[in-house]
Amino acid sequence: MKKQVCCETFFLLAPVCKSIYNGKQNKNKDYKEMNIKKVPLSELKSRMDRLKAKMTQTQPDWEIGVVFSKINQYYFTGTMQDGMLLIPREGDPVYRVRRSFDRATDESNFPDIRPMESYRDAMGDYTRPIDTLYIEADSVPLSVIQRFKKYFPYKNLKPMDAQILSVRSVKSDYEVDLMKTCGQIHRHVLEDLAPGLMEEGMSEVDLALKLYEALVQNGHHGTVRFGGYDVSLVMGHVCFGESSIYPTYFDGPGGNYGLNPAVPFLGNKDRKLKKGDLVFVDVACGYEGYHTDKTMTYVFGGSLPDDAVRGHHLCRQVQDRIAAGLKPGNTPAELYNETMASLDPEFLKNFMGFGQRSVKFLGHGIGLWVDEPPVIADKFNEPLQENMVIALEPKKGFAGVGMVGVENTFLVTKDGGQILTGTNPGLIRV
Repeated sequence: MKKQVCCETFFLLAPVCKSIYNGKQNKNKDYKEMNIKKVPLSELKSRMDRLKAKMTQTQPDWEIGVVFSKINQYYFTGTMQDGMLLIPREGDPVYRVRRSFDRATDESNFPDIRPMESYRDAMGDYTRPIDTLYIEADSVPLSVIQRFKKYFPYKNLKPMDAQILSVRSVKSDYEVDLMKTCGQIHRHVLEDLAPGLMEEGMSEVDLALKLYEALVQNGHHGTVRFGGYDVSLVMGHVCFGESSIYPTYFDGPGGNYGLNPAVPFLGNKDRKLKKGDLVFVDVACGYEGYHTDKTMTYVFGGSLPDDAVRGHHLCRQVQDRIAAGLKPGNTPAELYNETMASLDPEFLKNFMGFGQRSVKFLGHGIGLWVDEPPVIADKFNEPLQENMVIALEPKKGFAGVGMVGVENTFLVTKDGGQILTGTNPGLIRV
């Protein structure tokens, strides 16, 4: 009880704590007077409490963790800076910011934000000997850890990525509202506006640029973020015909010729839209940091072969079947294995990829990253929880045609998956 009161007092006295270290406040009134949507203090407190509880549950002897990555800084503090967040088991977290301290205090409701020039400035924030330090092992470079160790020597190093992602995977009502808004933007652009952007003779890049402009004008935050190692995409794949089944390093069922070997995504300047083309658009959308994922297909000025149309409708049925099972208590592995076992072996050829490049999942969690746990795949045995958000993407490739199928983002509820990104079945005729 005493620890709980201490933590609650820490967050309740946020304005007082911040004022101690603010010093000379940022005098840029133009920025400060903008409509900055701060993450509520109650959200930040809930996230920190849940992380500490998860660490204690999984690592009973943990002493301290440090968050370096900007996305996790944003999740726990409401701002992303060049800094670090010290999270002790006993006592209050401290957010040390190298650049920009002024911006951090403008944007964040976090109670204790302090400036630093180097890690030396933070030495007094945690004075106990550190036996084991917990970090984001998947994203923090060794060079950063070595510099940190000069001032915070430790004996052992362990990851806390799984604990952070477990907490992030269950969205609060605040986060769900942001993702619902994101889904509305996504639906409007891909279902209502995209068909009017297509013209015979335009390139994949031409359409990609028009889609990007439409997304941003309607509220998309302008970038998409992935947690996978060394993954960078502008927004996704925009493909005409066979481009959508061309090999790519991206871990997804679709493909893309891309701009060039150095940028094997977005679209190709030389592939022009012609009558009879299947248009495959697999792009993410973001709003206030949170993403939805959606794939929409179109048929430009003609028709597709009957087998491709049948394949598309079967993919839609697969999506709906899995969506019905997105309920608390069901496991991703069960949903995946039961679905795969129910599909005809002939249908499984070129399903979730083309040729030998099929992926071994049917959907993925989504939030601050496009690719988050849980994954609808074998061996993911942790039960789903209410307010998880999952993108389902059953797709099938056809030689000479391209990739058909669907992708939409769903909220896990007691009644099954609630779709956030629209119900259009795809193969929209243009």
